[in-house]
Amino acid sequence: MNPSHDCRELMMAELLGRPATAQATADPLRPVLASLLAGRSLNQGVLPAMLGLTASAFRDLWRDYFPGAHLNLRDGPGEDIAELEDILQLLLEYRAGVHGSEVWLAHIVATSCCGRNHLWQDLGLSNRGELSTLMTVAFPALAALNVGDMKWKKFIYRHYCSREGIYVCPAPSCSECADHAKCFAAEV
Repeated sequence: MNPSHDCRELMMAELLGRPATAQATADPLRPVLASLLAGRSLNQGVLPAMLGLTASAFRDLWRDYFPGAHLNLRDGPGEDIAELEDILQLLLEYRAGVHGSEVWLAHIVATSCCGRNHLWQDLGLSNRGELSTLMTVAFPALAALNVGDMKWKKFIYRHYCSREGIYVCPAPSCSECADHAKCFAAEV
């Protein structure tokens, strides 16, 4: 048994059992938001305590989606990234426009790009499948461009860099990357 997994499942069940607004209950992204909150409560990922949202947006998230007592959330180890606003704008441009939670998730995903692991891990999600759900529901046109099933953070950065004409892309985690030697090898 994995105590962290069991604890996450219990937290998510409790959050999803709360009497949310009808709009929130109908939102297919509500379970992903519950997983983000559970992960942050378990100190997983890099997000700040308010997930990268403004105080009023964070308050609205709790009020509409998970009314009741807040989980104990602490700031994660994320760092500031210079391209945060650009990544946020990219995500906002590609949002589906169906659920208000897409705006929150654009902020949350952009903020999580400051981490050094896979995006699903930096978000504090339980697996990559949750991130794929988030991307295909909240940002379907962007997700459709990921035809090679590239890792999401790498894909977002590649897309951002190519549309901005940046050829030396500031993708995070270069020092940990398996291709570091290829990218930084001496010219032959």
